[in-house]
Parts: sequence; structure tokens; C-alpha cells
Amino acid sequence: MSFSSYPTYKDSNIEWLSSIPVDWQFSKLKFVTTCNDEVLPENFDPEEEINYIEISDVSLNLGVTNLSTLAFGVAPSRARRVVRHGDILISTVRTYLKAIAQVTYPEPKTIASTGFAVIRPKESYSTSGFLKHLAHAEGFIGEVISRSTGVSYPAINASELISIDLPLPPINEQTQIVRFLDHEVGKIDALIAEQEKLIALLKEKRQAVISHAVTKGLNPDVPMKESGVEWLGQVPEHWLVKKFGFLANVVRGGSPRPAGDPELFNGDFSPWVTVAEITKDDSIYLNETESFLTQKGSEQCRVFKSGTLVLSNSGATLGVPKILAIDANANDGVVGFEDLKISSVFCYLLLDSMTVDLRERVKQGSGQPNLNTDIVKNIFIAVPPTEEIENIVNFSLKVREQFSKLINEAATFSNLLSERRSALISAAVTGKIDVRGWQPPAAQ
Repeated sequence: MSFSSYPTYKDSNIEWLSSIPVDWQFSKLKFVTTCNDEVLPENFDPEEEINYIEISDVSLNLGVTNLSTLAFGVAPSRARRVVRHGDILISTVRTYLKAIAQVTYPEPKTIASTGFAVIRPKESYSTSGFLKHLAHAEGFIGEVISRSTGVSYPAINASELISIDLPLPPINEQTQIVRFLDHEVGKIDALIAEQEKLIALLKEKRQAVISHAVTKGLNPDVPMKESGVEWLGQVPEHWLVKKFGFLANVVRGGSPRPAGDPELFNGDFSPWVTVAEITKDDSIYLNETESFLTQKGSEQCRVFKSGTLVLSNSGATLGVPKILAIDANANDGVVGFEDLKISSVFCYLLLDSMTVDLRERVKQGSGQPNLNTDIVKNIFIAVPPTEEIENIVNFSLKVREQFSKLINEAATFSNLLSERRSALISAAVTGKIDVRGWQPPAAQ
């Protein structure tokens, strides 16, 4: 598909826009929208249920992917911004995450984190559909990120956000651009959704094959016995059922105090392992960290040696294992398995298959879930003989490699589609292509 450009352009004097069609205007976001119009009052009924949107619930391509329904009294203190139909959520914290989405027909009492700016279009100047697509344009997102301040936690304040300059086509032209993009982006989104579904199925299949290997073995004809452990069920008769506490010294990491002290943190002495480092990908090994402690900070807490198996033990992403490929300090959201008596890779594969189960065990309904060392020590696992462990590990690593290749191929295609999506949106909302004469195919 190819489109011609507009006949004539003019200089916008706006760096991220360059030139725009001669009949277009430009304006600042604050003149065509309102920002953060409504907030819940402090005396809002604590028993009243709200539908809460957190930064992690929003994806640039997928929109709002999750709503948490909970009583206001147990909601995070940042659950304050009231969201209405047509509002656009733009994350003002960790702006590199590009958490931007339009909310359509939200559930009653939908509330967003104060980490979002809630942008409400003034329809006399700009349609909500056009602003939705504009907020997804590469140039606009780049402007949000470039105006953010802070290194590890970049943020933009609302007044800076709404001072960003925008292209402003005539209303009828905005409507046509929205028609075009809704149609074309919808087709791309459907293809992306297919790839994401394929990736999820491949990961599920990979996990099932490996989980069976590390809990049942590779020989389908081996005699089985009841393990006495609900989640394990039957295990090979010659395997031993043991607690992790008998197989390793299970210890918790620790954070230097006071938190954030520049004499302790943001140094260059010792790698600093956090839950985010463990959960950032599904690699077996952690080879490097973004953050380091100073020597003084490192001396205040435990050092885990290279080869140590670690596990995230708090928050929504608890129960994720990793093997350190470096000597490192770890914070108190991390549990380490020191002096492990069996293969760390085998234990990694086993814990990786248990992540969902571990999260279910510590669900409390409210508050921060926590997988303390006593819980971890009392996890029962079935332990094969050493030679069998080696065979299971080799088999499982081959399975991971085979499935990872397929997953990466699907992810690459999905990324290409996302790039195409982004480029098309940017071209249309900035006037680089002329879609005024576009019509959907007759059959549609």
C-alpha cells in the first residue's frame, strides 16, 4: 500500500514535526485537551469497589490489558484519577515503558494511578480518535521521553507534557485520518494478536514438556509412587522427596540502609540484583545488572557467588528463578540457595515450572504477597539420582532451545508488525501521507 504526500507543506517550526500540510494548524496539547480533570476525594467510601488501572496494566499496542477490582480502602494511595470514556492515559513515570492508551466505555468507577496524566480532548478542537492515534506517534512519544528527567526513574510532570506541540488538521480531516487508521491499524493489530497468541501457546507447551520431565522423568514405563505432596502427585518410585531446606542454605538478600543513600547505591563496585533484574526476561542466567552498589553498600549485605540459584520472593512477579553468572549483592526481594547439593539448572527448571503454583500459595487477597524463606525451605521436590538429573537437564535444555527458536521467530514478526503500525500512524497524523481520498474496500 502506498499513498502520495500532500501537494504543499509549510514549516511547523516544531522539531519533531518538521513540515506539515499547508492547511493544517498546530497547537499545544493544553489548548485542545484538559488534563487530570477529576480525582477521587480523600473521604471516598473505603468500602466502595473501584476498577484500578496501574502503569503495568497498559501497553502501547494492546491498550488497557488489565483492571484490578478492589475496595478503595485497600487500593494503593496513587489510585486517584477518575477515567471517562474517550480519555487518553499517558504515563508520566517510567516514560520509556510507553504506557499510553485510550479508554473506551470503561467499567463504572474506573480509576487510574496518579502515575498517569488523564487527557480529555476538547471535541471542538480535536477528536478523541485523532488524539489517540497522535499519542501513539513515534515523534510524540519521543518528545515525552526526551522531556522526562531522572535516570533510573524518568518522569515528566503534567505541565511539561501538555506543553508539547501538536499538528492540528481540520476536524473533517481528523475524522478521515481516524477512519483510515482504525481500519488499517485494526488489521495490523489482528495479526499482532495472532502472533502473541502463538507465542503464549508455545511457551505453555514448552513449560508443560519441561515440567513433566523434571517431576516425572523421561521414562514413561518407570514404576511410580505417591509423593505425598499435592502439587507433585505421583513421582518415579526411585526418586527421593525432600524439602529445599535440606538441599540448600536458603537465605534472603538484604538492602543497605538508608535506602537511596548515594554512599551506598549507584556505585560501580558490586552488581545489584533486584526483582526487576530477575524477571526482565526468561533467560536461565543473569550475566549483568543495570545497577551497582558502592563498596560501602556492598559490605553491608550478603554477596551471592556466581552459580548461585536465586528466586524473586515478593510482589506480583514473585516465584521467578535465575542463576547468577556473576558475584553480586541482592536486595531483600530475592532469596538465594547457597551450598545447593543438586544441579542448580535442574532446580531452576523445577522452580520455573512452579511459578504459578507459588504465587497461588501466597495470595492473601490484599497487601504485598511475600514468599518468605520458611515457605521456600518447606517446598517439597522430587530428587532423581545424579545421572538421571543430568539427562533430564540435557533434554530440557534442548526443548527450551527448540521452542525458543519458534518463539523468537514469532516475536520478530510481531515486532516488524509493530514497527509497521507505528510508522503508519506517524505518517498519517503528521501529514506525511494524504489519506483524504481513502475509502475502505467495498466488501468491508
